Amino acid sequence: MNSKAIGARPVFAGLTLLCVAALAFALYLQHGVGLEPCPLCIFQRIAVMAVGLFSLLGLLFAGSLRGGRPWAALVALSTLGGGSVAAWHVRLQHLPADQVPACGPGLDYMVETMPFSAMLAKVFRGSGECAAIDWTLFGLSLPELTGLFFGAVLVIAFWQLFRKA
Repeated sequence: MNSKAIGARPVFAGLTLLCVAALAFALYLQHGVGLEPCPLCIFQRIAVMAVGLFSLLGLLFAGSLRGGRPWAALVALSTLGGGSVAAWHVRLQHLPADQVPACGPGLDYMVETMPFSAMLAKVFRGSGECAAIDWTLFGLSLPELTGLFFGAVLVIAFWQLFRKA
């Protein structure tokens, strides 16, 4: 086994555990505290799951693929997607009150009744429930915290992608 693979495994293990912890915290907030996730929150969770999945695959297969660089690239892409959703969510939360869109139907309803492209367009236009700030930690809303999470993971993914081992 080469040194690149040995160095990559702890990075991917840490990222996998970080994603598990982030998802566990989100589920605690939903089921323990009673916060209902808006559609943009759900998409951010999906991005965290993708980061976790690619990190797990990197942990398992880093030895066979150039020190895990392909997995690091997939982690980075997933992180960029999730970070973009988080940034849009933060933007909605900081709109003036008169510019906040009206609350819309739930994601389940939209998935069942709308074509996929129309559903995505409606979700990313945002709605009132996405603009609400129901919970903060250290003065940061959940999308702001998620954006920081994605930023930190992106730095780690790029470091893993471009480092010389």
